[in-house]
Parts: sequence; structure tokens; C-alpha cells
Amino acid sequence: MIRGRALVVHPQPNADLNVGGDVDISTSVVPELDISYFFTPNLAAELILGVTPHRVKGAGSLESVRIGDVWLLPPTLMLQYHFTDLGMVKPYVGAGINYTFFFDEKAKGSFENFNLANTFGFALQAGVDIMIDKHWGINLDVKKNFLEPDVSVNDGAINGKVKIDPWLISTGVTYRF
Repeated sequence: MIRGRALVVHPQPNADLNVGGDVDISTSVVPELDISYFFTPNLAAELILGVTPHRVKGAGSLESVRIGDVWLLPPTLMLQYHFTDLGMVKPYVGAGINYTFFFDEKAKGSFENFNLANTFGFALQAGVDIMIDKHWGINLDVKKNFLEPDVSVNDGAINGKVKIDPWLISTGVTYRF
């Protein structure tokens, strides 16, 4: 099965920085592709692919400080259970892992450099495929990723961890082979 979706990535940041304060990370809307392989009619593995741009700025005691821009590549591998006895409605739940690559970090404002460390995270998922016919369907999907990368700004002058923990909400088209 493959799906093409429109994906909203809505981070829920919480920072633990050596200078105090917090961060705000922008929401992004991007295209996403996923590929699922079914081992049985109920059990599948799904690989999710997409990249998202985000703006990072200060919050709390760092209010309105523009920190930088970053792109994320978070390939996520999910193990899913599909419920099959509901006719054209095919709900599923899943759990999995991802490894997020942070790239093209650009410091902004008075900052000289900005770095987020690549990191592993966990993911949970619930969704439904509403099949129009044997091959085509409409998909709705919600995921929660748990990510906590190390962050460094100005060669460590500001450093710590940032829980990003985004909600990923998507809708799109399903094609089942």
C-alpha cells in the first residue's frame, strides 16, 4: 500500500536550557509519502517519509528572540494492526521508532551558529482508510512523535535539550496493490 498525504507537523516544544527560557517551534504543512507492507491481513509495517522546515524562536524569558531555521528528515518505521471486519472502513493503530536528521540549520538574529543533534524517538499512531473500491481510498492519520534532541547555540553558550514532541495530522489518498 502507498499513501500520498498532506501533513501538518505541530511541535509541542519544552526546553531545558542552561540559560533558562523556552522555545517556540513553528508548525509546518508538507507533502508526505508512506509505504506499507502487509505481513498478514491485519499486521503491517509502514515507512513514513517527508521533510519539514521549522522556525525556532525563544519563549518565556527568551520571548521574541529569533534563534534559527532548521529542516527535519524524520523517517519513521511503524508496526501497525489493521482492523479488517468493518467493510470499507479500515481503522488501524501503530507504534514505532524514528531517527530524526536535523539539517540546514541557520542561526538568525545575533546568533552565529545553531545545531540540533540527530536523535532517535518513539511514535504512536491511529488512523483509518476509507476504501472507495478495491484499490483506492481516503486516509486520515494522527501520530505523536516523542523527540528530545540536544541543542547548541553559539558554540554551546546556550545548550541543553528540547522536547519537540510533535503531533502529525494528515489526510490523503491510499492505493492498495
